[in-house]
Amino acid sequence: MEPALLKALQGIVGSEHLLTDIEDRMTYSYDAAVLDPKIPCAVVMPGTSEEVGKIVAICHENKIPITVRGSGTNLSGGTIPETDGIVLLTVRLNKILEINEPDMYAVVQPGVVTATLALAVEKKGLFYPPDPGSQAVSTLGGNVAENAGGLRGLKYGVTKDYVMGMNFFDATGRYVKSGSRTVKCATGYNLTGLMVGSEGTLGVVDEITLKLIPYPSDRKSMVAVYDTIDQASETVAAIILSRIVPATLEILDNFTIRAVEDYSKAGLPIDAAALLLIEVDGHPVVVEEETQKIETLCKKMGASGIRVAANDEERDKIWDARRSALSALARLKPTLVLEDVTVPRSRIPDMVKAIQQISNDFEVSIGTFGHAGDGNLHPTILTDKRDKKEWHRVEQAIEQIFDKALEMGGTLSGEHGTGIAKAPFFKKEVGASSIEFSKNLRRALDPNGILNPGKITGV
Repeated sequence: MEPALLKALQGIVGSEHLLTDIEDRMTYSYDAAVLDPKIPCAVVMPGTSEEVGKIVAICHENKIPITVRGSGTNLSGGTIPETDGIVLLTVRLNKILEINEPDMYAVVQPGVVTATLALAVEKKGLFYPPDPGSQAVSTLGGNVAENAGGLRGLKYGVTKDYVMGMNFFDATGRYVKSGSRTVKCATGYNLTGLMVGSEGTLGVVDEITLKLIPYPSDRKSMVAVYDTIDQASETVAAIILSRIVPATLEILDNFTIRAVEDYSKAGLPIDAAALLLIEVDGHPVVVEEETQKIETLCKKMGASGIRVAANDEERDKIWDARRSALSALARLKPTLVLEDVTVPRSRIPDMVKAIQQISNDFEVSIGTFGHAGDGNLHPTILTDKRDKKEWHRVEQAIEQIFDKALEMGGTLSGEHGTGIAKAPFFKKEVGASSIEFSKNLRRALDPNGILNPGKITGV
């Protein structure tokens, strides 16, 4: 990058908020996806909306690629920058601007950590349900960009279901307002909906208005133990068919159970072939009734044991263990590939069987866990990318997993996004015309092609 441009950026944010040393730039050259890093020309950390707008305008005028980054927990390469571009880091844009209790919404900057908002609204008796596994470090701007999900997606939905409005800078640096702070809004195009899940390719988010709901008055968690993973996956389908909608309905196979227990010491039964972790919430009478129904159904479907958490401490221990699954598995091999396929909920048993077969066919280790209640599985492949032969089998296994999910009427990603990792497979799901439509949309809104190039559509 030309010295004059670096000086201009420095003039906007100050020298302490412009990183140009190679060590600093390397830190922001990769994310949580297993993809090659790209070192950007600079990392810019704006502290105000005005600074964001000025940065975007300079990049537009000089055709400098911009990749916006929060905490970098992205799992599809969505925050890997371009070597001739900058990273716009949102770490300083971290204020909760408003929590409105009467109207139940919050207004936040994109750098606010997800768990920070959840805790802040909980203190006021309110609830922000989206809970990605990385919520302790992931930012709301990143959640919105990827349409992040989480454990509570079955009952409460995902990030898009809570975004009421969003203000952002377009590719030229102009300020755009969308949505509202009202329950209903039918004014103009649904720009908010367009921006959610766009992975930073259509604009740079400045302010987000999020819907809140009342905090559940009661909740109960339980662990159901199974001798076969088929029984566990068939129980998931049976629970959904019974018209019970738990807040969470998670599945772990034996490989994952052992890794999690070794890591968390939560007291999980390591001899179990599979576990279902289930939570119901709501009015105490409803919670009690649904808990009993689920226990009865789990036993009918072959559960060898059921443990209901006696108190909040036991409950928290269960869910902390589940949230540690990725970290627990990551310790086992040098390379971890966390996938994110989603199928119709009735096809969960079929998808679980398919993953087992793929693991055997390609001789790769796959730990399976995920949000089974909403059809979202995370087959996690453990390998060593330096072993070229094994890595080739891993790539074949991943493609086969994608193909099986699509055959079942599923999707390539339930919550991790397309990014770079899944862009080559995107056409298989949506077809050539949809890809071209998306490219035309991007060209119209970003004629210089500076907003997170290469993501989703490959341009």
